[in-house]
Amino acid sequence: MRGGTSKGAYFLASDLPAEPAARDELLLRIMGSPDERQIDGLGGAHPLTSKVAVVAPSADPHADVDYLFLQIAVDRPEVSDRQNCGNLLAGIGPFAVERGLVPAGEERTAVRVRMLNSGDLATATFPTPGGRVQYTGDTEISGVPGTAAPVLIEFPPGASPLLPTGRVRDEIDGIPVTCVDNGMPTVLMEAEALKVTGYESPAELEANPALTDRLRRIRLGVGRLMGLGDVSATTVPKLTLLAPPRYGGAITTRTFIPERCHTSIGVLGAASVAAGLRLDAGVGTDLARLDPADDRIRIEHPTGFLDIESSLGTGADGLPAARRTAVVRTARKLFDGTVFPRAAAHPQGGQ
Repeated sequence: MRGGTSKGAYFLASDLPAEPAARDELLLRIMGSPDERQIDGLGGAHPLTSKVAVVAPSADPHADVDYLFLQIAVDRPEVSDRQNCGNLLAGIGPFAVERGLVPAGEERTAVRVRMLNSGDLATATFPTPGGRVQYTGDTEISGVPGTAAPVLIEFPPGASPLLPTGRVRDEIDGIPVTCVDNGMPTVLMEAEALKVTGYESPAELEANPALTDRLRRIRLGVGRLMGLGDVSATTVPKLTLLAPPRYGGAITTRTFIPERCHTSIGVLGAASVAAGLRLDAGVGTDLARLDPADDRIRIEHPTGFLDIESSLGTGADGLPAARRTAVVRTARKLFDGTVFPRAAAHPQGGQ
């Protein structure tokens, strides 16, 4: 399925090995990793197209289904469950209805999803006229050609603190940062502080070795500061460079996952950016153009924009806390069938 601006393989948990190591080994073979082209599997040779969603009925009384996101590395034999994916989340509700995990309503269906990676909850609502998932519609999102049916995703406030360090601003490697977690651990930095404009293409940014090295140092330092420990082998936290908007939005962004520059922006990463821009004296607030009377924030990215509805309140500890986060995405079923993974390697190295 395509979910938002990502693409991934969606599985029922019951169709995969229950033991994580065996499951991950199988998924590497299914996706064609490790290989920079993933030529022998389903992967699309990019982190945004090398993703897996594992779905099961939920035992949580506040959820209908459980969703485990797995990021499959392209050129390394690695499978990570350290983060959520808000883009593939857009396809979880339709998939749950397609597989009979949730009954469809006659006009619309709301599916409550527990994201196992973080324990956070979300509710996805989408059209199901006549009790069948409708994928066609007139909703357009940047980074996806054409239009499709809307999927409204609402996020209740999560259990994690909005400010993982307890501060609105920190400094890492001489760079002012705001560390925020509104569903995705994210680090906000002004592009200018890193000697780039923030308007470069992803390819241009990836071809800047000095920037890549600086971002790596910042990520390792801020990972510990945010309580994430050693993040050298993970894709979190996300690093987002901020610049003034160019096309009528609130802010321009360039996000790294962790060293590849996102061709758009992830849903949960955008939710964290939006919340960060609501903070008084946060990094980037002086660059942003916000309407204090409007919860909607338009976030510009390399291939267009993403609209997030975001508002903050005050938590029991007196610190800022998320109050409401919502986004409209789209999803589409691409194919439904049987995948034939390559043979497992023989213990002695044969096939």
